[in-house]
Amino acid sequence: MILAVGGNAALIVVLWARHGQFPHLTDPAAVLIAVGQLTALLGTYSALVQVVLMSRSPWLDGLFGIDRIAGWHRWLGFATVDLIVAHVVFTTAGYALADGRSLTAQTWTFLTTYPYMLMAYVGAALFILIAVLSVRAARRRLSHESWHFVHLLVYLAIVLSFAHQLSAGTDFVHDPVALAYWVSLYAVAAILLIAFRVVAPAMMDRRHQLRVQSVVEEAQDVISIYIHGRDLGELPVRAGQFFKFRFLTRGLWWQVHPFSLSAAPNGEYLRITVKEVGDFTRSLHRLSPGTRVVLNGPYGIFTAVRRRRPRSLLIAGGIGVTPLRALIEEMPQRKNSITLLYRARSWDEVVFKTELDQLVAARGGVVHYVVGRRGREVSSHPLAPRFLLAAAPDLRDRDVFICGPREMVEAVMSSLRALRVPAGQVHVERFAFLS
Repeated sequence: MILAVGGNAALIVVLWARHGQFPHLTDPAAVLIAVGQLTALLGTYSALVQVVLMSRSPWLDGLFGIDRIAGWHRWLGFATVDLIVAHVVFTTAGYALADGRSLTAQTWTFLTTYPYMLMAYVGAALFILIAVLSVRAARRRLSHESWHFVHLLVYLAIVLSFAHQLSAGTDFVHDPVALAYWVSLYAVAAILLIAFRVVAPAMMDRRHQLRVQSVVEEAQDVISIYIHGRDLGELPVRAGQFFKFRFLTRGLWWQVHPFSLSAAPNGEYLRITVKEVGDFTRSLHRLSPGTRVVLNGPYGIFTAVRRRRPRSLLIAGGIGVTPLRALIEEMPQRKNSITLLYRARSWDEVVFKTELDQLVAARGGVVHYVVGRRGREVSSHPLAPRFLLAAAPDLRDRDVFICGPREMVEAVMSSLRALRVPAGQVHVERFAFLS
């Protein structure tokens, strides 16, 4: 994957160079313009790679995992904006220097002389807006719905940029080979996007006819939603994975949210368990039996397939226990094969206690509940290395599956590094529940 992305980036530079650019780099203005061209090409390519990464391709997800893909997507997003801003700055400065104009005058000349230039500036502005709202401090202030809408603007930005590239880009205007290459890049990204974000969910909906069967209260502000449908045994899903859910009812049909399965697939029903953390999750309490459900997925590699050791330590935080509960159900019944460490701030927040006790006991394991406010009822560092070793003295010989809030995950990862647990035995799910 990395070789393919890097190889195409190198090919883009070669296509640019074959237009005879280097002999003309004889003055500062020409150098600035050349840098502006290269940053435009690489910035556009970076945006297309982002689209491919987030097309929800099951092949990419199975190969790398949604967590790693999302991390690449985030950093590529900032790189895209940096390159596009650099393109605007270097190109404007280069032409302004060559023509003896100010930057403002040159910008006005671009807008009034070149076709689709206004669209290009709007596209660049949209990229910058998305980057600003992607900064973690700003992201926390946005609802999931607002965040989803903002990200949809990236497709508009790419379309606007494509029109500019088609009319003014040197790779398009004078080189049919480069034209065919770039059109193929856009076509591949568009096909993957349509195939896995539109066609795949529609086909799954038609085949399985999913409906809400019941809504059951599990704990304080926590519900489970049971979903029935046709031929559920044919869904290619494993315990620990998640779907993107769309509930086709008034006020919810336009929203898509990720939830892990809280029970192992059984061919009879799918179950998700949701904690109330906002308007959307609160509205799920009012779902009526018979409500249609559209799925996209499954996603994630947080499954028992990744186990390398016969024994496992599972560490859950709050509602993050949902995929772990499903994983336990799928794991073999072998003495002392499972230890579950469940962190919650109060007993009211503990979900599936009876189910967990029974499932773990059937596998000869043990559950450790770490319940209480940190620094009051429990230690200030309840997930410190010595506590993990107390729960599982043979920790280095176990696979470790972790799911919970970011702060908890970071604390556990720090402890595991201190204990020198091999990274290949540590499996983290960060997309298992709505946060």
